Amino acid sequence: MLCLFINNNEDTQIFKGKGLRLGGSSAVYEDNDSYFGDLSAIIIENMPFWADFSSAPSQKTALMSEWETKMDAIINETIMEDITSLSGVPSWMLVLLNRVLEVTGKNNILEVWPNLEVYFHGGVNFKPYKEQYERLIPKKNFRYYETYNASEGFFAIQDQNDSNELLLMLDYGIFYEFIPMEHFQGENSMALPLQEVELDKNYALVISTNSGLWRYLIGDTVKFTNLKPYRIKITGRTKHFINVFGEELVIENAEDALEIACDKTNSSIMDYTVAPIFMSEEQTGGHEWLIEFKKEPENLEEFTLHLDQALKQVNSDYEAKRYMDMTIGLPRIHKAQSGLFYKWLKIKNKLGGQHKVPRLSNQRDYLEELLELYQSEPG
Repeated sequence: MLCLFINNNEDTQIFKGKGLRLGGSSAVYEDNDSYFGDLSAIIIENMPFWADFSSAPSQKTALMSEWETKMDAIINETIMEDITSLSGVPSWMLVLLNRVLEVTGKNNILEVWPNLEVYFHGGVNFKPYKEQYERLIPKKNFRYYETYNASEGFFAIQDQNDSNELLLMLDYGIFYEFIPMEHFQGENSMALPLQEVELDKNYALVISTNSGLWRYLIGDTVKFTNLKPYRIKITGRTKHFINVFGEELVIENAEDALEIACDKTNSSIMDYTVAPIFMSEEQTGGHEWLIEFKKEPENLEEFTLHLDQALKQVNSDYEAKRYMDMTIGLPRIHKAQSGLFYKWLKIKNKLGGQHKVPRLSNQRDYLEELLELYQSEPG
């Protein structure tokens, strides 16, 4: 039973044991010889029989559609296995690993799976979660590798140890085009070919594939960090940003600033969402944050000031709009109760790795739903 990955020295390393996969959150259905369902479920359904020998949980468990029942089944199947690698979305894998510790009564994951060596992750920015993983898996030489894949294709991989850059895959049957975000107008935008991109600019990703997709807006924004070879960072979503006041706040800005604020206040976060506060006769505009902390700051006002200052550092447009509080005021932050975002996703029937909390929105719809739940909860 083997699990393989490629490290930055281009050596193939082989780990004995099983890889724990977290995916396939929906079942696969058959109708008139046609298959439909969640992509990861379809992939698992069509894996060769021998793949089950090197991965856990079993195919039957991996294809369960009800998340909480599935989570308990995964734990029951795996806590006695020799798990050496993890694969899944960071936010949901974190839920699973914390549940493993609850069930086993252990202090960290290495007490459950002592031979654990690597975690392959993707789907959301790993930065807000890394500190929590380091506490759960206290191993100095433990490796983290990011992949960038979606239902529409496999786009990039982390090809270097301890890097936050992803190597763009040019030989996977995908033709890439890029729309500069300062000129983004949805489907009416002018796109650039790969050879015309520039460093450190935000682009919306457009793909055409040999499976039949033609000039499809994937919904992600990327920034090139290197051109020979082409390396990228995922910076956010074309729909998940705030630009009500010309501040052009993207997810990369928010998460860089949160990292700084958490570092300065010895705190850490689980989840968050942000929406605008629209101007009125009574108030200036601003940003309203709902944050679920893993470790709360001792002083929320101090955290707010550090977050505001960090946002100014990473985003000059935000800094300009914050001048003298004339356009945007100081951020307004609410501390969410533990498990609030999880409960919200459960109410909306969106538990599992295919669903993420919306980080930034130009409207208040998501935030208003969450605030209503927040105000109805004790504490």
